[in-house]
Amino acid sequence: MRKKIVAGNWKMNLDYNEGLSLFSEITNMVKDEITGHQEAVVCSPFIHLHSLVQLAKGYNKVSIGAQNAHQAESGAYTGEISAKMIKSVGAEYVILGHSERRQYFGETNQLLAQKVDTALKNGLKPIFCIGETLDERDGARHFEVIQTQLQEGIFHLDAESFAQLVIAYEPVWAIGTGKTASAEQAQEIHAHIRSEIAAKYDQATADSMTILYGGSCTPKNAPELFAQPDIDGGLIGGASLKSRDFVDIVKVFN
Repeated sequence: MRKKIVAGNWKMNLDYNEGLSLFSEITNMVKDEITGHQEAVVCSPFIHLHSLVQLAKGYNKVSIGAQNAHQAESGAYTGEISAKMIKSVGAEYVILGHSERRQYFGETNQLLAQKVDTALKNGLKPIFCIGETLDERDGARHFEVIQTQLQEGIFHLDAESFAQLVIAYEPVWAIGTGKTASAEQAQEIHAHIRSEIAAKYDQATADSMTILYGGSCTPKNAPELFAQPDIDGGLIGGASLKSRDFVDIVKVFN
């Protein structure tokens, strides 16, 4: 049975005290309300990581992740954070390849392949993001784009290493464009991703891979999205900044 995960991506929001306050609300709600086997992951700015790990102790349904990591083990990279540093504070996950990193910071599939390798080497579980833009969707190139991102970003891994990943599909074309991805469209891409994994590795590997949906998931649309056979949870942006909304999304799997 595939692990069900709802991961919150706080992005560049919340100062130190605001982050701790929000996380305390989330952990208390999870403790009182989550009855299933799903996992809530909070991916915070770097300044929160150590404190959130300490606050999360004793909550076996809540894990902590970072939003990025450098591809090098260490070195003269002013302002960057290494996977080893993230792991050293007790975080378990790291988001890699988010559409904003690809768009604003020019991160390529080849660079992300290096980041994945370094994260895995240091014991982190990458949440690897893939997805097509509006132009790529309108040009009917979405399957091709997804295939390339998989092949160049993570299909170099052996099966054992690949099994440590979580994949998140982001319909970049539905973010800030006024367009909305339907549950059927999301399912279609998730099924395609799973078929690509089966073709590269085997069906058992594909069947065990957790694939998250990362396109404006809310408490309102989460039940329909999570009911799809190949959608195993969500990578949540705006709704993760509101404890009630985030936990309500996690509760869909109760």
